[in-house]
Amino acid sequence: MVVAGVEGFASASPDRTPRDASPKPSASPAQQRVMELKAAQSDAVAEAKGLGLGTKEKLIVRDVVKATDGTVHTRYERTYGGLPVLGGDLVVHEKKGAERGVTKATEARISVASLDAAEPASGARKQALAALKGEDGSRASAESPRKVIWAGDGKPVLAWETVVTGTRKDGTPSALHVITDAATGKQLASNETIHTGTGTGDYNGKVDLNTSKSGGSYTLTDSAHGGHKTNDAKNSESETAPGELFTDPDDTWGGGRQSAAVDAAYGHAKTWDFYKNTLKRNGIKNDGKAAFSRVHVGNNYDNAYWNDGCFCMSYGDGKDGKSPLTSLDVAGHELSHGVTSATAGLEYRGESGGLNEATSDIFGTAVEFTANNAKDRPDYLMGELIDLRGDGKPLRYMDQPSKDGRSQDYWDQQTGGLDPHLSSGVGNHFFYLLSEGSGAKTINGVKYNSPTKDGSKVTGIGRNKAVQIWYKALTEQFTSTTTYAEAREGTVKAAGELYGAGGTEAKAVEAAWTAVDVK
Repeated sequence: MVVAGVEGFASASPDRTPRDASPKPSASPAQQRVMELKAAQSDAVAEAKGLGLGTKEKLIVRDVVKATDGTVHTRYERTYGGLPVLGGDLVVHEKKGAERGVTKATEARISVASLDAAEPASGARKQALAALKGEDGSRASAESPRKVIWAGDGKPVLAWETVVTGTRKDGTPSALHVITDAATGKQLASNETIHTGTGTGDYNGKVDLNTSKSGGSYTLTDSAHGGHKTNDAKNSESETAPGELFTDPDDTWGGGRQSAAVDAAYGHAKTWDFYKNTLKRNGIKNDGKAAFSRVHVGNNYDNAYWNDGCFCMSYGDGKDGKSPLTSLDVAGHELSHGVTSATAGLEYRGESGGLNEATSDIFGTAVEFTANNAKDRPDYLMGELIDLRGDGKPLRYMDQPSKDGRSQDYWDQQTGGLDPHLSSGVGNHFFYLLSEGSGAKTINGVKYNSPTKDGSKVTGIGRNKAVQIWYKALTEQFTSTTTYAEAREGTVKAAGELYGAGGTEAKAVEAAWTAVDVK
């Protein structure tokens, strides 16, 4: 696993001065973001020089975040000889009058002997298709491989990246990015990028919806939340086809196929409101634009997923075709995969994969608490209403993840090799302990009893502070390859910047990580 850390350097290159990311009074939030990204990109050459990167390396701006203390965090992707460097992302931290710093996904020097590939692209494509072995390979197809520098596991090497699309055993689409060594043809890594996770709905009861009038009827188009549209996939198994926009003659929604649409529209709106009101984020990409949602995907499809490719959310109807996976925490979870993709880009493998899933569980839970819907009372349980396994139990428990019979309560040497849904237990458990503390308690009628690895007693600081700390670390400190140990470092730093270094909150973060054996 790549070692990533925070290193300081006293000054920028002589020809570079600190950027001012202060808002322009006349600019909208979306316009301000565009200006910040352009300004950062104009400084990228000088920034690369200041970081001591090689002459073949260039930086491409991915995100700019200005913290409340004035620190500007600029996230970059990297190229080498014109090729993308996967696992080479970094974040530069800059504040006037303070020492600048950088967090890197890899500390390795980016350099390869040659940009000529011995292994042809056709071999990489064949290898990538083989990666879907055990799934529905008959429906798999591979795009033409692109040449990259792979820096995700130690020494950088020339490689091929091939995107294989297909279908998993449960019917979920797959967009698997397979990395193969350009010299030997050996598979180096793979990263899955499709993540599972007034109207009356199936789960939320009667709720207010923002709709739009079109001619003599109404459409499920929400102009108050980025123009979000809710569509009927009409049981199509396509992972990107938009389907048909829901319409209604009298703007009273619900019943039949509309019920799932109501829940999906409501879930998107509440997730948008959570990010905007709690975290000051304007949509998934922070650009004011909404994704779109598709309900009734596939036939008896028992899952839901986020797809960056179409920037859309998809919901199946469950094994019986009558139990849509449109509950509020599922919507918040899946849409949050989009936020992770737009920020830290946590790879869906190893410990970063567990952190990716934990992030979606954490924010999905926070959406549920901020919505405070009487029909879906807030809790630290994931998917408790959809009964995915048919046993009436939640999918995951944040207070003691192992109660599902599979997830981890504590970190160990095997964590990085587990399915991200299972290794996410470490991050989920940390978040619960940081929010509520250890031991037995009842919250909104649900009983919890959270243990600790070392038997220590952890005192929570409240969910609101815990959410702020996790989001700040995700957007300012985490990179594509962040491990649990690095997540500890990033969240302690975030807590210190928000509430004071060495303060109660920062100490609580340390105690909660220690309690799940991340030291």
